[in-house]
Formats: sequence, C-alpha cells, structure tokens
Amino acid sequence: MNEEDQDWQNRGAADGDGDNTSIFEDVATLIDDGRTLVEAELAYQKTRLSYAGRRGRNAAIFGFLAAVLAIFALFGLVMGAILALTPRFGAWGATALVVGVLLVLAVLCALAAAGNARKIAKVFRDEN
Repeated sequence: MNEEDQDWQNRGAADGDGDNTSIFEDVATLIDDGRTLVEAELAYQKTRLSYAGRRGRNAAIFGFLAAVLAIFALFGLVMGAILALTPRFGAWGATALVVGVLLVLAVLCALAAAGNARKIAKVFRDEN
C-alpha cells in the first residue's frame, strides 16, 4: 500500500464519514447525477441543433444568392458575346451562333450526366 492510499484511508477514518452513508443514498445520488448529466446533454444537443439549423439556413440563402448572381453573370456574358459578334455576323447570325454554341454545350453536359447516371445504375444493379 502506498502513501496516497494510506492518506485516503486516514482521512476517511478521521472524517467519520466512512460508514455513515448507506448504499441507498449513494445510489440515489448516482441517479440524481445521471439525471443532471442527461439534462445537460439534452440542453447541449438542442443548442447544437439550433446552431446547425441557423447555419444551414444561412448557407442555403447565400448559396441561392450565389446561383442567382452567377446566372445573371452568364446572361451578361451571352449578351456580350452577341453584341461582340454582331458586326461580323449580323444580329441574327450572332444570335444563332451563340445559341448554337450554348446548345452544343448543353447536349455535351446532358450526355455526361446520362453517362454518370448509367454508371450509378450499373453499380446498384451489380450489387446483387
């Protein structure tokens, strides 16, 4: 037995608390401490969820605004391309050229999306 154990035993004997508490009081204290812990944990999780909800809402709002502003920028780019090409191809020719390029890009993106969708579907089919 080391000195710390002896000091602990001596303090318990000197205080006279060694046998005054019953096991039932200890269990009641333990249950009360458990309730306090659960209440604190619930309060913490509620606060955490509230924080995450506010941050998620803000992220969605700013993400939406970023998408809207990016679309406006693309509209500006398309209009600028039409205006820049008008002297060379005329108004209708520049419009047709820009629309044609955008449609080709849209088809390429759609084909890439379809290819990825097929790959995903194949993974789920081959799972059996």
